[in-house]
Parts: sequence; C-alpha cells; structure tokens
Amino acid sequence: MKKLFLIIGAPGSGKTTDASIIAKNENYTHYSTGDLLRAEVASGSELGKQINELISKGNLVPLKIVVNTIMSALKKAPSDVILIDGYPRSVEQMYALDEQLASSNEVNLSAVIEVYVSEQVAKDRVLGRARGADDNEEVFYNRMKVYTEPLADILDFYKAKNLHIQINGERTIEEIVADMSKEIKNRI
Repeated sequence: MKKLFLIIGAPGSGKTTDASIIAKNENYTHYSTGDLLRAEVASGSELGKQINELISKGNLVPLKIVVNTIMSALKKAPSDVILIDGYPRSVEQMYALDEQLASSNEVNLSAVIEVYVSEQVAKDRVLGRARGADDNEEVFYNRMKVYTEPLADILDFYKAKNLHIQINGERTIEEIVADMSKEIKNRI
C-alpha cells in the first residue's frame, strides 16, 4: 500500500522546497496540487479536458475534480511514498480527500506534516523573494487569511486521527529537511 504524506504550511513556510528536497534525496514522489491539475490537462484525458475548460475561463476547478485528479495521481505514482504539499486548503478539501482515501485500498494517509512559521517570518520570506506581482503585502495577508481560516479545524481533524506532526520551519533548510525525513521514515 502506498503511503501519503500531506505537507502543509503558511505561504513562505518552505513546504514546497522541503518536500522537493526530501523527495529527490529519498526517491519519493512529490506533487503540488497545481502541478497535478496541469499534468492532467497535458495528458489530454477527458478529465484533463474538463479541467482545461474550467481554467481557461478563469473558473475554479470543482472539489470533486481536484480530489479525483489527486487520487488518480496517487494510484499512478512511481514510488510507494508520496508527498503532496499545499493540500488540503479547506475543510471541504480535507473531508473529500478523507472520504476517497477511506474507500481506497491502494493509498494510506500516513501523516500530515505542518511546517510551522510565525506570520512575521512568512511575510519576511514572501516579500523578500518578491518574484512577481502577487508577492506584495496585500496579497500576502489575503493568502495568510485563506491559509489560517480553516487551519484549526484541519489540525483538530488530523490530531484526532493521530496524524498531525508539527515541524519548526524557522530553522535552516538542512535542519527542517532532516527532521521531516526522520518523521516520514518513522511512519513508513
């Protein structure tokens, strides 16, 4: 059975960087939800055509399609350990994935790893990297709000299932990656 690890954290927490380093070092599979949707579109599948039609009109991809895309990718993943960063972003996404995983005998959620950083550290990192027009203070606060609003409910849900692990994201990348790798290996 494949082992799934969800990596969550505020914008600027380093979750994508951490997950990609670990996946590369350990030959795990690493996905971000956006990458999965783009890959499905690129595949030319019926699901991909649906996603493309929605995205090209500027519409959000419905929850059911997002979860089906994730489940499809998990089942086809080239390794037995899979890291997905930035998911779930809402209580609805969490419940939808939980429901799909409960009915799957191919993939098991092993842990939800929260890369914790303070809002100030997250802001400093995001504004410090300022790659594009969306890296400004107003957008940062909106992204923080979107992240933090459902966070307590998400953490409570996974804590009740004994799946939540919090890692201090305010250290060096090497320290964070070492801790995260250890936690993943403990749950494989």
